[in-house]
Amino acid sequence: MPNTPAHSPVSVLGLGLMGTALASALIKAGHPTTVWNRTESKTGPLVAQGATPAATARDAVTAGGPGGPGGPVIVCLTTNDNVRALLEPEAEALAGRTVVNLTNGTPGQARELADWAAAHGITYIDGGIMAVPQMIATPGAYILYSGTDEAAFATHRETLSALADTKWVGTDPGLAALYDLSLLTGMYGMAMGVAQAFALTGSEGLDPRDFAPLLTDWVIAMVHGNVSGMAEGLATGQHVTDVSNLAMNREAFPNFTAAFAEQGLRTDLFDPFQDLLDRAVEQGHGADGFSRLATLLKQG
Repeated sequence: MPNTPAHSPVSVLGLGLMGTALASALIKAGHPTTVWNRTESKTGPLVAQGATPAATARDAVTAGGPGGPGGPVIVCLTTNDNVRALLEPEAEALAGRTVVNLTNGTPGQARELADWAAAHGITYIDGGIMAVPQMIATPGAYILYSGTDEAAFATHRETLSALADTKWVGTDPGLAALYDLSLLTGMYGMAMGVAQAFALTGSEGLDPRDFAPLLTDWVIAMVHGNVSGMAEGLATGQHVTDVSNLAMNREAFPNFTAAFAEQGLRTDLFDPFQDLLDRAVEQGHGADGFSRLATLLKQG
């Protein structure tokens, strides 16, 4: 198959569950794909699909000859410290290339990596994967991207679209990580509430499978209505509500922690929310809605 822009060669460094899924998607989309992993045996299944194994990270970076194959070097490791340790010795070989870092990290880490890359003539794009490995290359999966060189992203966008839908979020390299962690924050907060809800019904021996449909419908209904309403309040600075205000919630909330304790459950997950409600009311925001709480979470 000719190496047209739609099928440009790609190197993938890091073959955990996600890295393997990314490389597999690229292979299936027709991209000549070079793969490398510190544990070499992980390249086997991908080689069976048509990937070219690289013995070293340098070999992966320089695949295709001087200057590399022209496609992006995709990195997906456990931490950004691992990314920095892996890429620093390869800085000279990476000069003139585009590195797409799909490792989960913080906005600050992304900006530091972008500064390091720029100092070595490397184009850096940071990404946040909003999918689990099984969702890669399926409808509904998307990856957030940011970096100082939007033109480089545009150049490689067709290649990256083999992985998932692409969403460019800005020229600040830290924005993809910020969006990623913000979305995951909502997910983890919901997961904590769901876990506590199952623990509460479970304290009376109720079958979680009977409760699950009720909880699913309730959470979907509440998220659908509350997220957009909170966004509007934060955007306009008008934290009004025609439902239940913070003062009302403050008075009702002790029922939750009391019930947890009565049922022999820990209250750790919900204690901080009571503290936040107390602070909101004490600062004169009792008549406001939940969007006000987001303004009270800054340190200091």
